[in-house]
Amino acid sequence: MQSNDKDLAVLMRDIHAGRIQLPDFQRGWIWDDDRIRGLIASITRNFPVGAVMFLPYGGDSLRFKYRLFEGVSSADSSPSDLVLDGQQRLTSAYSALYGEGAVRTRTDKGKEIYRWYYISIEQALNADADRLDAITSVPKTKQVTSDFGRKVELDLTTAEKEYEAKMFPLNIILDPTKTFQWEQAYLAHYGHEADISKEYSDFKSRIVMPVFQYKIPVITLEKDTPKEAVCQVFENVNQGGVSLTVFELVTAIFAMEDFDLRKDWEQRAATYFNDDLLNVVTSTDFLTACTLLAAYKGKNVGSCKKKDVLNLKLADYKTYADALSEGFREASDLLAEERIFARREIPYTTQLIPLAVLCTLLLEKHRIKSSNVKQRIKQWY
Repeated sequence: MQSNDKDLAVLMRDIHAGRIQLPDFQRGWIWDDDRIRGLIASITRNFPVGAVMFLPYGGDSLRFKYRLFEGVSSADSSPSDLVLDGQQRLTSAYSALYGEGAVRTRTDKGKEIYRWYYISIEQALNADADRLDAITSVPKTKQVTSDFGRKVELDLTTAEKEYEAKMFPLNIILDPTKTFQWEQAYLAHYGHEADISKEYSDFKSRIVMPVFQYKIPVITLEKDTPKEAVCQVFENVNQGGVSLTVFELVTAIFAMEDFDLRKDWEQRAATYFNDDLLNVVTSTDFLTACTLLAAYKGKNVGSCKKKDVLNLKLADYKTYADALSEGFREASDLLAEERIFARREIPYTTQLIPLAVLCTLLLEKHRIKSSNVKQRIKQWY
């Protein structure tokens, strides 16, 4: 593992080019408008926004499906790095400070909205003003209205109106060419007045250049980091966000072979695991049982720890999943004979995993139907 600082501008370019992408198990969710404005305010003041964590893609031990950041559409290359921590910060920064369209975000009540982000040149230079107040988000129409849309309070629909309002569009701030073009047109709009030129020069040195030079600490894991370590790292850094289960990671791994594990499990759960007893079985429980069954069939040590489940082969899953589902159903019937009908009556739910595997094996030659065999299982349990 290594750590170094990288320019925000370089990170945004790499995201735009598809060199940095998201692992498929990173679920898509977005920050609200106020939080994005707060992130921008911190960056413009050169405040730290926290480190991000990358995993180099292409290691022999770990390959799973990946996807582009929201708003990136033109990249078609495979990534060099995948983001394990920092998805929301990087997505928000890319959308607001580099993207070409309005930013999809939401209100504090969860309503989806689209916004463009601007910074007021005058307010940004006011030492007594709160920087957050200088950051303005406007609707997709680039008009802020009142009185049910009848009165236009702020109109930024053209470049000239941006100049008149002295509102700098933040989605060009990391592009030197676009920033220079906007600057020249802005100064020309005011006839290169001395006061305006001085004001913009201050804005450029105090806001534009520091943002362009802003750096983010990047922690990079080793390319051959084991799967279970990736899972643990993700859980550790996302305790307040989206948790990563073994099932999520295996889903992303299987997706590389065009197999939708989530859809398969949802269909299987609706068919086999919808009663009062078996609805306690989770997707990870099922994968654990499948791993144990595959290990036994392969005459390997019957281990089903996290690292073993993460190494489950898709071919083994396809081979044993149907039979295992029937094995769980048989285990449920067996427990029902012992007057156990609901999950609250099971001493510990993990006993279902080995019992289901055992029932699956005994179903092969209908040995489970033997009263002698059943009695031995009941005695054991």
